[in-house]
Amino acid sequence: MLYMRLMIIPFVKMHGCGNDFVILDERARALGLSQGQIAALADRHRGIGCDQLIVIQQAETVDAVMRIYNPDGSEAGACGNATRCVADILMRQTGHGDVTIRTIAGDLATTRRPDGLIQVDMGEPRLDWTEIPLARPTDTLRLDLPGHPAAASMGNPHATFFVADLDAEPVATRGPKLEHDPIFPQRANIGFAQVIDPRTIRLKVWERGAGLTLACGSGACAALVNAHRRGLTHRQAMLILDGGTLEIEWRDDGHVLMTGPVATAFTGQVDPP
Repeated sequence: MLYMRLMIIPFVKMHGCGNDFVILDERARALGLSQGQIAALADRHRGIGCDQLIVIQQAETVDAVMRIYNPDGSEAGACGNATRCVADILMRQTGHGDVTIRTIAGDLATTRRPDGLIQVDMGEPRLDWTEIPLARPTDTLRLDLPGHPAAASMGNPHATFFVADLDAEPVATRGPKLEHDPIFPQRANIGFAQVIDPRTIRLKVWERGAGLTLACGSGACAALVNAHRRGLTHRQAMLILDGGTLEIEWRDDGHVLMTGPVATAFTGQVDPP
């Protein structure tokens, strides 16, 4: 029997500080991928492999819409590293130095700096227990969990644990258990942060639906916000992740800026299973 390829899709594989993405473009035609197909493409052994699969869609009042899918096929609300990667694509296509990208968590303004790094305005953190959300009224600066993390939403829920020695922390063991703790009705991204000094934080993040990644942009934003709320850092700091370094600033107007590099690993075509 002759095998017929039904749908050939071009893709771009990109990463921000090692946080890697398969990026598909739906602006010309809808692809209609199922949750199972998304999970198959994200599989590192049988698919292309990525931390998240990103779909670019057409928009009327902004430059593009970005949809974010975890390796299990579930949809995420925000991803700062992916936003920078999509911004790089749009900027190179249009020749513009700034673009606005719509996500389900809001519109994100991006700018390419003279040094080539891309900056994203991630908006204001949400700090009330109902906005994160948590399952019950709770002081978001000190959750009633072992280690007493601080919680914040950057378009998706984050809990930041401040630890003395990040290398000694069993992130891969604690992360999945904490992700599914009942206090997080929508699950949560679990960050483990070691404050080196008021301008430097080391961070590892267990991402909901993705696991341990080399970098998490929204997690870096949440870590800086929570660290400053605790009085541990200034409003601006370098966040050192396993895959690279991000500059995070929580401005006086409440907005969080994230700046970092992007890179294209390769391009290709795929026939979704």
